[in-house]
Amino acid sequence: MPIELPSLPYALDALAPHISAQTLSIHHGKHHQAYVTNGNKLIDGTEFATMALEAIVKATAGKADKAGIFNNAAQVWNHTFYWHSMKPAGGGKPGGAIADKIAADFGSYEKFVELFSQAGATQFGSGWAWLSLRAGKLEIGKTPNAETPLTTGAVPLLTMDVWEHAYYLDFQNRRPDYIKTFLDKLVNWDFANANLAKA
Repeated sequence: MPIELPSLPYALDALAPHISAQTLSIHHGKHHQAYVTNGNKLIDGTEFATMALEAIVKATAGKADKAGIFNNAAQVWNHTFYWHSMKPAGGGKPGGAIADKIAADFGSYEKFVELFSQAGATQFGSGWAWLSLRAGKLEIGKTPNAETPLTTGAVPLLTMDVWEHAYYLDFQNRRPDYIKTFLDKLVNWDFANANLAKA
């Protein structure tokens, strides 16, 4: 199948107690898997069946007649990116090039935290908060549903899932607590630095 479910980059219980094994099991094994299954059904027999996942996302973005393909393919891509945006014993202030870039483009790490938290907290309904690079400058944004900066010319560096299934079993309706925990305990700055280096 062209679209595949990647393995998690850590054990199901590796992010506990912040994100439980139960949440990861359902989120990865049920939600992420469903996007893979549905995406493959929708591209079967089409020109997209031989394309790489990122190419499918870009080729179907903004096309009403391809919305089903885009929604599933983009959600597979977004979720895979999200798993790598976290790591066991992550969180806190970054080091390396991303730390320098955050200081240069936002003024301070604290300002980044404020803006990123605000993006996650104010995304109405389901969606994502992103740290991306556009034209050499960092930007923070939010996207609804399956939308992704990938289709707008930006280079995603990090994402945080704010769909309720990402946090509800562990945080219930306390999205701000989930966001704080993501930044303080989970965010994978090594991944952001690697993406920045490739950009």
